[in-house]
Amino acid sequence: MKKTYCIVGASGRAYGMFAKTITDDFADVARLVGVCDPNGLRAKYFIDNACPGVPYYADFDAMIAECRPDVVIVTTVDAYHHEYIIRALDCGCDVITEKPMTIDEDKCNAILAAERRNNRKIRVSFNARFTPLAERVRELIADGAVGQIYHVGMEWLLDTRHGADYYRRWHRYKDKSGGLLIHKATHHFDMINWWIDQTPDTIFANGSKKFYGPTREERSERCLTCPHKNTCEFAFGQTNDPHLQGLYFIPEKEDGYFRDSCIFSPKIDIEDNMSLAVTYKEGALLTYSLVTYSPYEAFKVSFTGKDGRMEVVHYYSGIHSNTPEDKITVYNRRDEEVTYVIPKAAGAHGGGDMRILDLLFRPDAPDPLKQLASSEAGIHSVMIGVCANKSIKDGAAYRIDDLIKWSDD
Repeated sequence: MKKTYCIVGASGRAYGMFAKTITDDFADVARLVGVCDPNGLRAKYFIDNACPGVPYYADFDAMIAECRPDVVIVTTVDAYHHEYIIRALDCGCDVITEKPMTIDEDKCNAILAAERRNNRKIRVSFNARFTPLAERVRELIADGAVGQIYHVGMEWLLDTRHGADYYRRWHRYKDKSGGLLIHKATHHFDMINWWIDQTPDTIFANGSKKFYGPTREERSERCLTCPHKNTCEFAFGQTNDPHLQGLYFIPEKEDGYFRDSCIFSPKIDIEDNMSLAVTYKEGALLTYSLVTYSPYEAFKVSFTGKDGRMEVVHYYSGIHSNTPEDKITVYNRRDEEVTYVIPKAAGAHGGGDMRILDLLFRPDAPDPLKQLASSEAGIHSVMIGVCANKSIKDGAAYRIDDLIKWSDD
Protein backbone atom coordinates (compact mmCIF):
# COMPACT_ATOMS: atom_id res chain seq x y z
CA MET A 1 0.00 0.00 0.00
CA LYS A 2 1.34 3.43 -0.94
CA LYS A 3 2.11 5.94 1.79
CA THR A 4 0.76 9.43 1.28
CA TYR A 5 2.88 12.57 1.70
CA CYS A 6 2.29 16.30 1.96
CA ILE A 7 4.95 18.99 1.52
CA VAL A 8 4.97 22.26 3.45
CA GLY A 9 7.37 24.79 1.92
CA ALA A 10 7.55 24.99 -1.90
CA SER A 11 11.30 25.53 -1.83
CA GLY A 12 13.97 24.74 -4.36
CA ARG A 13 15.10 21.88 -2.16
CA ALA A 14 11.59 20.44 -1.92
CA TYR A 15 11.23 20.74 -5.69
CA GLY A 16 14.23 18.61 -6.66
CA MET A 17 14.73 16.44 -3.59
CA PHE A 18 11.15 15.43 -2.82
CA ALA A 19 8.34 16.48 -5.17
CA LYS A 20 9.92 15.41 -8.45
CA THR A 21 11.47 12.25 -7.05
CA ILE A 22 8.23 11.09 -5.41
CA THR A 23 6.43 11.71 -8.70
CA ASP A 24 9.11 10.31 -11.02
CA ASP A 25 10.98 7.65 -9.05
CA PHE A 26 8.89 6.42 -6.12
CA ALA A 27 5.36 6.36 -7.52
CA ASP A 28 5.15 2.63 -6.78
CA VAL A 29 5.40 3.20 -3.01
CA ALA A 30 4.58 6.89 -2.43
CA ARG A 31 1.93 9.40 -3.44
CA LEU A 32 2.15 13.16 -3.01
CA VAL A 33 -1.30 14.46 -2.04
CA GLY A 34 -0.78 18.12 -1.11
CA VAL A 35 1.61 21.08 -1.25
CA CYS A 36 1.36 24.04 1.15
CA ASP A 37 3.05 27.43 0.79
CA PRO A 38 1.85 30.95 1.61
CA ASN A 39 3.00 32.20 -1.80
CA GLY A 40 0.49 31.08 -4.41
CA LEU A 41 2.65 32.06 -7.39
CA ARG A 42 5.58 30.02 -6.12
CA ALA A 43 3.35 27.06 -5.37
CA LYS A 44 1.78 27.18 -8.83
CA TYR A 45 5.16 26.98 -10.55
CA PHE A 46 6.27 24.28 -8.11
CA ILE A 47 3.23 22.06 -8.72
CA ASP A 48 2.99 22.63 -12.47
CA ASN A 49 6.60 21.60 -12.99
CA ALA A 50 7.40 19.14 -10.20
CA CYS A 51 4.13 17.37 -9.40
CA PRO A 52 1.32 18.27 -11.83
CA GLY A 53 -2.20 17.85 -10.49
CA VAL A 54 -1.29 17.77 -6.79
CA PRO A 55 -3.64 20.08 -4.82
CA TYR A 56 -2.33 23.40 -3.51
CA TYR A 57 -3.12 24.73 -0.04
CA ALA A 58 -2.37 28.10 1.47
CA ASP A 59 -3.47 26.81 4.88
CA PHE A 60 -1.51 23.99 6.51
CA ASP A 61 -4.28 22.79 8.81
CA ALA A 62 -6.74 22.63 5.92
CA MET A 63 -4.27 20.52 3.93
CA ILE A 64 -3.79 18.06 6.78
CA ALA A 65 -7.54 17.82 7.45
CA GLU A 66 -8.41 17.18 3.82
CA CYS A 67 -5.44 15.07 2.72
CA ARG A 68 -4.84 13.09 5.94
CA PRO A 69 -1.26 12.21 4.93
CA ASP A 70 0.82 9.50 6.53
CA VAL A 71 3.90 11.72 6.45
CA VAL A 72 4.52 15.48 6.29
CA ILE A 73 7.72 16.70 4.60
CA VAL A 74 8.91 20.00 6.10
CA THR A 75 11.02 22.19 3.80
CA THR A 76 10.20 25.73 4.95
CA VAL A 77 12.59 28.42 6.13
CA ASP A 78 14.52 26.86 9.04
CA ALA A 79 13.00 29.10 11.72
CA TYR A 80 9.54 27.64 11.01
CA HIS A 81 10.47 23.95 10.90
CA HIS A 82 9.42 23.38 14.50
CA GLU A 83 5.97 24.86 13.94
CA TYR A 84 5.05 22.42 11.18
CA ILE A 85 6.85 19.45 12.69
CA ILE A 86 4.86 19.86 15.91
CA ARG A 87 1.53 20.46 14.16
CA ALA A 88 2.08 17.41 11.95
CA LEU A 89 2.96 15.19 14.93
CA ASP A 90 -0.10 16.43 16.83
CA CYS A 91 -2.25 15.46 13.84
CA GLY A 92 -0.91 11.90 13.97
CA CYS A 93 1.56 12.18 11.08
CA ASP A 94 5.17 11.09 10.90
CA VAL A 95 7.62 13.75 9.70
CA ILE A 96 10.55 14.02 7.32
CA THR A 97 12.32 17.33 7.85
CA GLU A 98 15.06 19.02 5.91
CA LYS A 99 18.15 19.87 7.93
CA PRO A 100 18.57 21.60 10.30
CA MET A 101 15.66 20.22 12.29
CA THR A 102 15.30 23.63 13.97
CA ILE A 103 17.44 26.55 15.16
CA ASP A 104 17.40 26.92 18.97
CA GLU A 105 17.01 24.99 22.20
CA ASP A 106 13.42 26.05 22.92
CA LYS A 107 12.28 24.75 19.54
CA CYS A 108 14.28 21.54 20.06
CA ASN A 109 12.57 20.93 23.38
CA ALA A 110 9.13 21.62 21.91
CA ILE A 111 9.76 19.13 19.09
CA LEU A 112 10.97 16.44 21.50
CA ALA A 113 7.90 16.91 23.71
CA ALA A 114 5.57 16.62 20.70
CA GLU A 115 7.31 13.49 19.47
CA ARG A 116 7.00 11.87 22.89
CA ARG A 117 3.34 12.73 23.46
CA ASN A 118 2.27 11.51 20.03
CA ASN A 119 4.50 8.45 19.73
CA ARG A 120 5.26 9.42 16.12
CA LYS A 121 8.57 9.37 14.23
CA ILE A 122 10.80 12.16 12.87
CA ARG A 123 13.46 11.59 10.23
CA VAL A 124 16.03 14.28 9.45
CA SER A 125 17.29 14.23 5.85
CA PHE A 126 21.04 14.20 6.46
CA ASN A 127 21.96 13.26 2.91
CA ALA A 128 25.67 13.92 3.59
CA ARG A 129 25.78 10.58 5.41
CA PHE A 130 24.98 8.82 2.14
CA THR A 131 27.94 9.62 -0.11
CA PRO A 132 30.27 6.69 -0.81
CA LEU A 133 33.12 8.57 0.90
CA ALA A 134 31.13 9.19 4.09
CA GLU A 135 30.01 5.58 4.18
CA ARG A 136 33.56 4.26 3.82
CA VAL A 137 34.82 6.53 6.60
CA ARG A 138 32.09 5.20 8.88
CA GLU A 139 32.98 1.59 8.00
CA LEU A 140 36.70 2.05 8.58
CA ILE A 141 36.23 3.72 11.96
CA ALA A 142 33.69 1.10 13.05
CA ASP A 143 36.12 -1.63 11.97
CA GLY A 144 38.84 -0.14 14.19
CA ALA A 145 41.15 1.20 11.49
CA VAL A 146 42.63 3.73 13.95
CA GLY A 147 41.20 2.39 17.21
CA GLN A 148 39.23 4.44 19.70
CA ILE A 149 38.93 8.01 18.41
CA TYR A 150 40.54 10.62 20.65
CA HIS A 151 40.62 13.67 18.38
CA VAL A 152 38.84 14.91 15.24
CA GLY A 153 39.92 17.93 13.22
CA MET A 154 37.64 19.26 10.48
CA GLU A 155 38.15 22.24 8.20
CA TRP A 156 35.23 23.11 5.91
CA LEU A 157 35.81 25.62 3.13
CA LEU A 158 33.04 27.18 1.05
CA ASP A 159 34.14 28.97 -2.10
CA THR A 160 32.85 32.39 -3.07
CA ARG A 161 30.38 30.91 -5.56
CA HIS A 162 28.62 28.68 -3.06
CA GLY A 163 29.46 30.56 0.12
CA ALA A 164 28.34 33.95 -1.16
CA ASP A 165 24.90 32.60 -2.03
CA TYR A 166 24.00 32.17 1.64
CA TYR A 167 24.48 35.90 2.12
CA ARG A 168 22.05 36.72 -0.71
CA ARG A 169 19.14 34.75 0.72
CA TRP A 170 17.19 34.45 3.95
CA HIS A 171 20.08 32.48 5.46
CA ARG A 172 21.83 35.86 6.01
CA TYR A 173 19.61 36.49 9.05
CA LYS A 174 20.31 34.54 12.22
CA ASP A 175 16.68 34.60 13.33
CA LYS A 176 15.74 32.77 10.11
CA SER A 177 18.60 30.27 9.76
CA GLY A 178 20.46 30.21 13.07
CA GLY A 179 23.55 31.25 11.11
CA LEU A 180 25.75 28.89 9.14
CA LEU A 181 26.93 27.05 12.27
CA ILE A 182 23.38 25.73 12.30
CA HIS A 183 22.06 25.87 8.74
CA LYS A 184 25.21 24.59 7.01
CA ALA A 185 27.38 23.04 9.70
CA THR A 186 24.58 20.83 11.03
CA HIS A 187 25.57 18.49 8.16
CA HIS A 188 29.18 18.50 9.25
CA PHE A 189 28.50 18.01 12.94
CA ASP A 190 26.08 15.20 12.19
CA MET A 191 28.63 13.40 10.04
CA ILE A 192 31.24 13.63 12.78
CA ASN A 193 28.82 12.44 15.47
CA TRP A 194 27.77 9.53 13.24
CA TRP A 195 31.29 8.67 12.10
CA ILE A 196 32.77 8.39 15.58
CA ASP A 197 29.56 7.23 17.31
CA GLN A 198 30.04 9.60 20.23
CA THR A 199 27.80 12.15 21.96
CA PRO A 200 28.69 15.87 21.91
CA ASP A 201 28.75 17.52 25.31
CA THR A 202 30.45 20.93 25.74
CA ILE A 203 31.07 23.61 23.11
CA PHE A 204 33.19 26.76 22.97
CA ALA A 205 33.36 28.91 19.84
CA ASN A 206 34.62 32.05 18.14
CA GLY A 207 33.18 33.81 15.11
CA SER A 208 33.47 37.01 13.14
CA LYS A 209 32.30 38.84 10.02
CA LYS A 210 35.25 39.57 7.75
CA PHE A 211 34.31 39.17 4.09
CA TYR A 212 30.57 39.72 3.58
CA GLY A 213 28.39 42.46 5.02
CA PRO A 214 29.31 46.19 4.73
CA THR A 215 32.90 45.61 3.63
CA ARG A 216 32.42 47.39 0.31
CA GLU A 217 31.00 50.82 -0.50
CA GLU A 218 29.82 49.76 -3.98
CA ARG A 219 26.62 48.05 -2.93
CA SER A 220 22.86 48.23 -3.30
CA GLU A 221 19.73 46.43 -2.12
CA ARG A 222 19.85 43.68 -4.76
CA CYS A 223 21.81 42.63 -7.82
CA LEU A 224 18.95 43.01 -10.32
CA THR A 225 18.79 46.80 -9.96
CA CYS A 226 22.31 47.50 -8.67
CA PRO A 227 24.24 50.25 -10.49
CA HIS A 228 27.45 48.27 -9.85
CA LYS A 229 26.30 44.92 -11.25
CA ASN A 230 28.42 45.18 -14.41
CA THR A 231 31.63 45.58 -12.41
CA CYS A 232 30.91 43.48 -9.29
CA GLU A 233 32.42 40.01 -9.45
CA PHE A 234 29.69 38.77 -7.10
CA ALA A 235 26.71 40.02 -9.11
CA PHE A 236 24.03 37.32 -9.28
CA GLY A 237 23.98 36.31 -12.93
CA GLN A 238 21.00 33.94 -12.96
CA THR A 239 18.12 36.38 -12.74
CA ASN A 240 16.79 35.20 -16.13
CA ASP A 241 17.02 31.50 -15.34
CA PRO A 242 13.49 30.10 -16.00
CA HIS A 243 13.53 27.89 -12.90
CA LEU A 244 14.64 30.71 -10.61
CA GLN A 245 12.13 33.00 -12.28
CA GLY A 246 9.35 30.55 -11.46
CA LEU A 247 10.37 29.87 -7.88
CA TYR A 248 11.60 33.30 -6.82
CA PHE A 249 11.60 36.32 -9.13
CA ILE A 250 7.99 36.13 -10.29
CA PRO A 251 6.64 35.19 -6.82
CA GLU A 252 8.49 38.08 -5.14
CA LYS A 253 5.55 40.36 -5.97
CA GLU A 254 3.51 38.41 -3.39
CA ASP A 255 5.94 38.35 -0.46
CA GLY A 256 8.76 40.77 -1.27
CA TYR A 257 11.47 38.13 -0.87
CA PHE A 258 14.57 38.85 -2.98
CA ARG A 259 16.64 35.87 -4.16
CA ASP A 260 19.48 38.22 -5.21
CA SER A 261 20.05 40.49 -2.21
CA CYS A 262 23.41 42.23 -1.98
CA ILE A 263 26.09 40.22 -0.16
CA PHE A 264 27.61 43.46 1.12
CA SER A 265 24.46 44.58 2.91
CA PRO A 266 24.80 45.98 6.45
CA LYS A 267 21.69 43.95 7.33
CA ILE A 268 23.64 40.68 7.27
CA ASP A 269 24.07 39.43 10.84
CA ILE A 270 25.60 35.96 10.43
CA GLU A 271 29.31 35.18 10.68
CA ASP A 272 31.52 34.14 7.76
CA ASN A 273 34.57 33.12 9.83
CA MET A 274 33.97 30.49 12.53
CA SER A 275 35.85 28.03 14.72
CA LEU A 276 34.86 25.90 17.68
CA ALA A 277 35.96 23.20 20.09
CA VAL A 278 33.72 20.33 21.20
CA THR A 279 34.22 17.74 23.92
CA TYR A 280 32.37 14.42 23.65
CA LYS A 281 30.99 12.40 26.54
CA GLU A 282 33.01 9.36 25.48
CA GLY A 283 36.25 11.37 25.51
CA ALA A 284 36.93 12.62 21.99
CA LEU A 285 37.79 16.23 21.21
CA LEU A 286 36.76 18.06 18.03
CA THR A 287 38.28 21.19 16.53
CA TYR A 288 36.21 22.60 13.66
CA SER A 289 36.39 25.62 11.39
CA LEU A 290 34.07 26.99 8.72
CA VAL A 291 35.26 29.62 6.24
CA THR A 292 32.79 30.86 3.62
CA TYR A 293 35.05 32.90 1.32
CA SER A 294 37.69 30.40 0.20
CA PRO A 295 39.06 30.38 -3.38
CA TYR A 296 38.16 26.67 -3.59
CA GLU A 297 35.64 24.45 -1.86
CA ALA A 298 36.56 21.36 0.14
CA PHE A 299 36.45 19.58 3.45
CA LYS A 300 39.48 18.18 5.21
CA VAL A 301 39.04 15.89 8.20
CA SER A 302 41.42 13.87 10.33
CA PHE A 303 40.77 11.26 13.02
CA THR A 304 43.50 10.44 15.49
CA GLY A 305 42.95 7.41 17.65
CA LYS A 306 44.62 4.87 19.88
CA ASP A 307 46.03 2.91 16.95
CA GLY A 308 46.70 5.51 14.28
CA ARG A 309 45.44 8.40 12.20
CA MET A 310 43.05 8.72 9.25
CA GLU A 311 43.05 11.67 6.85
CA VAL A 312 40.32 12.50 4.34
CA VAL A 313 40.09 15.33 1.82
CA HIS A 314 37.26 15.97 -0.61
CA TYR A 315 37.30 18.83 -3.13
CA TYR A 316 34.08 20.30 -4.47
CA SER A 317 35.69 22.99 -6.65
CA GLY A 318 39.14 24.14 -7.72
CA ILE A 319 41.95 22.40 -9.56
CA HIS A 320 41.69 19.18 -7.52
CA SER A 321 37.93 18.71 -7.90
CA ASN A 322 37.90 16.87 -11.24
CA THR A 323 39.48 13.64 -10.02
CA PRO A 324 37.15 10.63 -10.43
CA GLU A 325 37.82 9.30 -6.95
CA ASP A 326 38.37 10.25 -3.33
CA LYS A 327 41.10 8.88 -1.13
CA ILE A 328 41.28 7.96 2.54
CA THR A 329 44.75 7.56 4.02
CA VAL A 330 45.38 5.59 7.21
CA TYR A 331 48.66 5.79 9.13
CA ASN A 332 49.23 3.06 11.71
CA ARG A 333 51.84 2.83 14.44
CA ARG A 334 54.05 0.50 12.41
CA ASP A 335 55.09 3.34 10.06
CA GLU A 336 52.72 1.99 7.40
CA GLU A 337 50.51 4.06 5.13
CA VAL A 338 47.35 2.48 3.68
CA THR A 339 45.31 4.26 1.02
CA TYR A 340 41.69 3.49 0.21
CA VAL A 341 40.33 4.70 -3.14
CA ILE A 342 36.60 5.47 -3.34
CA PRO A 343 35.06 6.22 -6.76
CA LYS A 344 32.85 9.31 -6.73
CA ALA A 345 29.15 8.74 -7.32
CA ALA A 346 27.03 10.62 -9.83
CA GLY A 347 23.96 12.58 -8.79
CA ALA A 348 23.02 15.41 -6.47
CA HIS A 349 25.15 15.88 -3.35
CA GLY A 350 27.65 13.23 -4.33
CA GLY A 351 24.95 10.66 -4.95
CA GLY A 352 23.61 11.09 -1.44
CA ASP A 353 20.15 12.37 -2.38
CA MET A 354 18.88 9.27 -4.16
CA ARG A 355 20.46 6.92 -1.64
CA ILE A 356 18.74 8.57 1.32
CA LEU A 357 15.42 8.68 -0.56
CA ASP A 358 15.54 4.92 -1.04
CA LEU A 359 15.67 4.47 2.74
CA LEU A 360 13.06 7.15 3.42
CA PHE A 361 10.48 5.93 0.92
CA ARG A 362 11.19 2.20 0.83
CA PRO A 363 10.78 1.16 4.49
CA ASP A 364 12.08 -2.37 3.95
CA ALA A 365 15.42 -1.19 2.55
CA PRO A 366 18.35 -2.32 4.73
CA ASP A 367 20.21 0.26 6.82
CA PRO A 368 23.34 -1.52 8.07
CA LEU A 369 25.28 1.70 8.73
CA LYS A 370 22.38 3.30 10.63
CA GLN A 371 22.27 6.20 8.19
CA LEU A 372 18.67 7.25 8.74
CA ALA A 373 18.80 10.01 11.33
CA SER A 374 16.37 10.41 14.22
CA SER A 375 15.29 13.51 16.09
CA GLU A 376 18.02 12.81 18.65
CA ALA A 377 20.69 13.00 15.93
CA GLY A 378 19.02 16.12 14.58
CA ILE A 379 19.12 17.79 17.97
CA HIS A 380 22.72 16.86 18.71
CA SER A 381 23.91 18.40 15.45
CA VAL A 382 21.73 21.50 15.86
CA MET A 383 22.76 22.02 19.46
CA ILE A 384 26.46 22.10 18.65
CA GLY A 385 25.61 25.12 16.52
CA VAL A 386 23.23 26.60 19.09
CA CYS A 387 25.84 26.37 21.83
CA ALA A 388 28.47 27.77 19.47
CA ASN A 389 26.26 30.79 18.72
CA LYS A 390 25.80 31.42 22.42
CA SER A 391 29.53 31.06 23.02
CA ILE A 392 30.38 33.52 20.24
CA LYS A 393 27.98 36.00 21.80
CA ASP A 394 29.23 35.91 25.39
CA GLY A 395 32.54 34.03 25.42
CA ALA A 396 31.35 31.19 27.66
CA ALA A 397 31.27 27.44 27.07
CA TYR A 398 27.88 25.66 26.94
CA ARG A 399 26.73 22.10 27.66
CA ILE A 400 23.99 20.59 25.52
CA ASP A 401 22.43 18.70 28.44
CA ASP A 402 21.99 21.96 30.35
CA LEU A 403 19.69 23.18 27.57
CA ILE A 404 17.84 20.10 26.34
CA LYS A 405 15.12 18.22 28.19
CA TRP A 406 15.53 14.69 26.90
CA SER A 407 12.62 13.23 28.88
CA ASP A 408 9.45 14.28 30.69
CA ASP A 409 10.99 13.51 34.09
